[in-house]
Amino acid sequence: MSTLFTPLKLRSLQIPNRVWMSPMCMYSAAPTGPETGAPTDFHLTHLASRAAGGAGLVMAEATGVRPDGRISPWDLGLWNDRQQEAFARITQAIKAYGAVPAIQLAHAGRKASVDKPWLSDRYLSEAEGGWQTVAPSPEPYQGLPVPHELTVDEIQQLVRDFAASAKRALAAGFQVAEVHGAHGYLINSFLSPVSNHRTDAYGGSFENRIRFALEVVDAVRAVWPAELPVFFRTSATDWLTENPEDEREGWTGEDTVRLAKELTAHGVDLLDVSTGGMVRDAKIVAGPNYQVPFAAQAREAAGIPTAAIGLILEPAQAEEIVATGQADAVMLGRQLLREPSWAHRAAAELGEEPRWPEQYGYAVVRRSKSKKG
Repeated sequence: MSTLFTPLKLRSLQIPNRVWMSPMCMYSAAPTGPETGAPTDFHLTHLASRAAGGAGLVMAEATGVRPDGRISPWDLGLWNDRQQEAFARITQAIKAYGAVPAIQLAHAGRKASVDKPWLSDRYLSEAEGGWQTVAPSPEPYQGLPVPHELTVDEIQQLVRDFAASAKRALAAGFQVAEVHGAHGYLINSFLSPVSNHRTDAYGGSFENRIRFALEVVDAVRAVWPAELPVFFRTSATDWLTENPEDEREGWTGEDTVRLAKELTAHGVDLLDVSTGGMVRDAKIVAGPNYQVPFAAQAREAAGIPTAAIGLILEPAQAEEIVATGQADAVMLGRQLLREPSWAHRAAAELGEEPRWPEQYGYAVVRRSKSKKG
């Protein structure tokens, strides 16, 4: 039996397989008006088709917990009733195809208020529909303006904003909430000494730099049912210490292990392990499985289930990652954009029965058998 296609139980939730759709920003929501931030028919098709394609868990893209938490004006949000109602349509469709609906709750911090990446990816001023960005320190991301340094009261409001979005996510039918703590966005920018230069309780020592992340996790966990899991996405390294020529002090794999132990104690059930995004000029050597060792390190050293991500392209590759205990699941991004039914192909190649929707399966299986005959 293929390990990739065995169920994974987290708390009381059973996820049918270990092939999961990674959250990927589509920049396709309305930027203004009553539909601002609400998912559209595009999002419904985009997410439901991957559930129909056999993914065991389908995660909606980074969703802003408030308007200034979006990466761009075209990002999804979850701070009002209209957005919640629109998401409910999507969770129903994902469940109808036998997959678990998940959502990534996020605040983009100092990397917010930018144009669509295929247009310019530049900062958008308030006159262009953008906004003032926020961060732990007035330290800009390269090429973007200086962010507003958050006060302690503003930090506490953000914690409440994450909790409020989590409550809405639950009401909309999501079964997994993931806190986005990666890729240089707000929570990640508190974690890393590259971007956090505070001298109060939220900066300086490792314990202080992880305080905001743990407060957000506690707030989300408090409103999320005990029987359902909470994930945390991390950038396991800033890719600075791996470069001997770079003298900047960054976040490391060892820091991730320390954080993972704390996250486990605070009720996080799985660490979604990515890397990078803190600085533009990091030297990243990418290749197949290049981020998997960080997931394996956290899983072994911290005893937390992990999901691996990064240039996982072929079924045998994914099977080996899970079967050898490097991670408990694989998150697929671009590969699922190219091939929405990748999971069905993987199942067939690994000797399992693909979980086609009956409307597809009848035709696919009959045609396959007729060819063999």
